[in-house]
Amino acid sequence: MSESLRRHRAFMRFWFARLAGTAANQMLMVAIGWQMYELTASAWDLGLVGLMQFAPSLLLVLVAGHVLDRYHRARILAACMALQAGVAAALALAAWQGWASRELLLALSVLIGTAKAFQLPAQQAITPLLVPAEVLPRALAFSSAGMQSAIIAGPAIGGFVYVAGATAVYASCTSLFALACALVLGVHYHHAARPAQSATLDTLLAGVRFVRRREVVLGAISLDLFAVLLGGASALLPMFAKDVLHTGPWGLGLLRAAPAVGALGIALALSRWPIQRRAGLVLLSAVGVYGAATLGFALSTQLLLSIAMLAVSGAADMVSVVIRQSLVQLETPEAMRGRVSAVNSVFIGASNQLGEFESGATAALLGPVGSVVLGGAGSMLVAALWIRLFPALAARDRLVETTP
Repeated sequence: MSESLRRHRAFMRFWFARLAGTAANQMLMVAIGWQMYELTASAWDLGLVGLMQFAPSLLLVLVAGHVLDRYHRARILAACMALQAGVAAALALAAWQGWASRELLLALSVLIGTAKAFQLPAQQAITPLLVPAEVLPRALAFSSAGMQSAIIAGPAIGGFVYVAGATAVYASCTSLFALACALVLGVHYHHAARPAQSATLDTLLAGVRFVRRREVVLGAISLDLFAVLLGGASALLPMFAKDVLHTGPWGLGLLRAAPAVGALGIALALSRWPIQRRAGLVLLSAVGVYGAATLGFALSTQLLLSIAMLAVSGAADMVSVVIRQSLVQLETPEAMRGRVSAVNSVFIGASNQLGEFESGATAALLGPVGSVVLGGAGSMLVAALWIRLFPALAARDRLVETTP
């Protein structure tokens, strides 16, 4: 880690909080996915879990952005962690007493989605307040390295702990969310109190208008939406683990962790050697590689090869994540970061949670392999189309071109 990042204590405390929260969330998703598939054996229901998490993000996007630009973002983030701790505790109790059901898992998925509607944009909007602009790309890469470490450890630990039962996983998640909440409450930064402003339609839509007028920002976040929406396979991993690769919860944990293994190596490299030139072309090329690796995963019938393909997809996605997030944060003024981050989080949520629903729905029609083949090819097509649709993004050279 760079000495310049270690000097920023608030950033490091925030980093550890995100580490705990991300690990807890990954363990939670492994447990909910496996438990849902055990209860219903339905690809449709696996997709519904993603849809139930995405819907609140879409409904609350304008409110979340306005709130984040008015109030202390770290306290909002702490409340989100506390809510998810409560959800995990309820799931632990349900699993322990034997009244967990499909309806309960879907209802609590809505609460998780509500927390994430505020959590994701808050995390994006806090980081630029903790480090100087010139350090931000390196800080985002280092943050991503930490998150990928949690994404590696979380599913693997969740899968192995699930052997002792769903209750053990959910109880562990409760403790980690509580730790994340306590750490976030200790993150201090200068919060500029803004004059009281009513939440009019004009103020709520300001973030949407800003994104629409900036071709680089719109191209970057919409690229994530369509590429990952089509190419995501995470919702179908329980099906691949059980029906294609013939493995158990431990194998599912390894599959969920595999993309993060590749992403971690790339993130660590980018935190030390940030991308200096041709950022736009590197971004679009990374999305193309992501699609090709997803296609390779879909066609694999061997566990080790599937893990390798997922690792490559994770490495390519990490290059895309760091470039996209750097561009969005550096192009956005501080007074707008909450609302722009909220819009960005909806695109990210759509690509992940809505992508899970899309995967489940197409798998119900085409089977898991057909669904992921279609998605991988679609991601490659999106990368090619975005070169023509967003020439300013493709031509972008340096990440930091002007002072934000």
